[in-house]
Amino acid sequence: MYCYYRKIDSYTIYSEYPIITDKTTQLIEENQYSFSVDYQLSKDLIKKEIEDLFNVKVIAVNTCKLPKKKKRMGKFAGYRSNYKKAIVTLAEGDSINLFLNN
Repeated sequence: MYCYYRKIDSYTIYSEYPIITDKTTQLIEENQYSFSVDYQLSKDLIKKEIEDLFNVKVIAVNTCKLPKKKKRMGKFAGYRSNYKKAIVTLAEGDSINLFLNN
């Protein structure tokens, strides 16, 4: 997985890494990429950061704040942290290589 640590304005992107699932790999065919981003980042900052990191042109950014999930480990109960998912639509002809060939 990729993990980037950069400081933008007063926010730090703690976890900006691609989300790779069956649904998101189908979205790649439509030139849309999914990332897990810091919970407080706005769409403008997400767009700027993706354009700077991958040198691509971003058309649209859609975000979704996902709720925290309850988890149990034996008798101990707790919550996984909530996170924000960003679906980024790129311009025609631009792409991001998420899978590295060794």
